[in-house]
Amino acid sequence: LATKEDWRMLFPKPTRFFLCAGAAEGYTQLNAFDCALLGAGVGNTNLIRMSSILPPHTVQIDPVPLEPGSFVPIAYAYIGSPTPQEMIAAGVAIALPVDRSLPGVIMEYSARGQAEDVERIVRSMAEEALKYREYEIAEILSTSVQHRVETSGAAFAGVVLCE
Repeated sequence: LATKEDWRMLFPKPTRFFLCAGAAEGYTQLNAFDCALLGAGVGNTNLIRMSSILPPHTVQIDPVPLEPGSFVPIAYAYIGSPTPQEMIAAGVAIALPVDRSLPGVIMEYSARGQAEDVERIVRSMAEEALKYREYEIAEILSTSVQHRVETSGAAFAGVVLCE
């Protein structure tokens, strides 16, 4: 690989993103996680967990059906619990800079408790991340989900990147 174009073909830069979330029960913690992924619309794919940078000029789209078995870059928060009646929640937030030639930042957070608390915290985390970079904030996007555990539950929220 000799040129920048060669590298771009090997590592394409995403141009679009969408947020997703799901929560579910399962026979085991792994089954609950799998069912939460199905609820979020990413359950039949191979998730590639990534760190938290949204490429410059990336555009938000509505969630799209993903090809089963495909490799899907995603930043995500997850929590599972086998404790009956426990409330669990997961959320993600994206801080977008005013100057869209700069990258945005994705933050992920999960905890025992309510989705509204998780979402408030993860939005603050995203805001703080842009402040560290000294980027002016245009907006913060977020989603969260909560689940009251029956026997074995999971909550999942993510940001999917795609071309």
